[in-house]
Amino acid sequence: MTTPAECTGPATVVFDESLTAYDFGHGHPMSPLRVDLTMRLARELGVFDHGLRLVDAPMADDALLATVHDQSLIDAVIRMSEAPGPGEEQHGLGTDDNPVFAGMHRASAHIVGATHEACRQVWSGESLHSASISGGLHHAMRARASGFCIYNDVAVGIQSLLDQGAERVAYVDVDVHHGDGVERIFWDDPRVLTISLHETGQMLFPGTGFPVDLGGPDAQGTAVNVALPPGTSDAGWLRAFHAVVPPLLRAFDPEILVTQHGCDSHADDPLAHMMLSVDGQRAAYLALHELAHEVAGGRWVATGGGGYAVVEVVPRAWTHLLAIVGGRPLDPATETPAAWRAHVEELLGRSAPHRLTDGRTPAYRRWEDGYDPDTWLDRAIHSTRTEAFPLHGLDPEL
Repeated sequence: MTTPAECTGPATVVFDESLTAYDFGHGHPMSPLRVDLTMRLARELGVFDHGLRLVDAPMADDALLATVHDQSLIDAVIRMSEAPGPGEEQHGLGTDDNPVFAGMHRASAHIVGATHEACRQVWSGESLHSASISGGLHHAMRARASGFCIYNDVAVGIQSLLDQGAERVAYVDVDVHHGDGVERIFWDDPRVLTISLHETGQMLFPGTGFPVDLGGPDAQGTAVNVALPPGTSDAGWLRAFHAVVPPLLRAFDPEILVTQHGCDSHADDPLAHMMLSVDGQRAAYLALHELAHEVAGGRWVATGGGGYAVVEVVPRAWTHLLAIVGGRPLDPATETPAAWRAHVEELLGRSAPHRLTDGRTPAYRRWEDGYDPDTWLDRAIHSTRTEAFPLHGLDPEL
């Protein structure tokens, strides 16, 4: 493996302040404040001063949205944006998860435009790495909004890579929820490998993403799911990641790596039941960065995703991600700036974390060191390897 210092190159983050207009309203978990606090923290820590260039986000037009979404969904979102009213259940609009708000189409299309631009930056060679921190809306389906996601910016970005000539795109999703929308859109496309590590659908929305879900008849093995038990912490999560992701990426040999970094796997997240720390999440970001250099010539597009501990977790986790994208990882022991903490206190009346770390040192037992069938975690890992590895010419027992 290369070291972080060797994994450098031109890097961008596609962002402007208007991306925080994606707002389902007061009390909804998907608060745009989590993105604003992330960018404030990263800016105050100097993440954009060296190696990471800010790029404005263009607006996706309807033709771009239609590369993955049915026109009926686009029309419904436009209609509801202009005259919010009773929901349209067939399109997943007006639900508790996806309430309608004025300007919804424009706000959602803007996030698609940001992720599309990040993909364009990397595929064109203008950037080696690019981040769309407001993106990662991985649940939206072709004809239906779902799980806080109106349009699927990740799927549009991947489709754009295919349309520009990419023959192999790998997508790795570390959100606590199954990346069902991206998987389903590319279910029968052998050019796209989707790997999702998530809390098992037995316990958590969207109730899908099991090891036997392997892709369509023309793309068997290109959907890979690691359904982890609730309560999984850094050691177990990293054990699962390293037992599954690197071997599959090496076998697939992608031209570009696209990743989704929902940080709702954290122990403090209110919507799930995993027990990761910011330090464990940072370790996963570093591993994906290194894998991008190992298997994809460094071509890496990173997006945000879920994460609902708006103050305690998201800004720290994603600031680490942005620093890694920029080639200058931050020391976990770094103090958060006093001005940033004061801003949180003034805005929310809450105390913000004082350091970028949770005080953990991520470590895990390698899969090669032994499989324990008496543990739910190891059974989950073994199931994924048993189902998916042979379809890539890999021995699941090695």
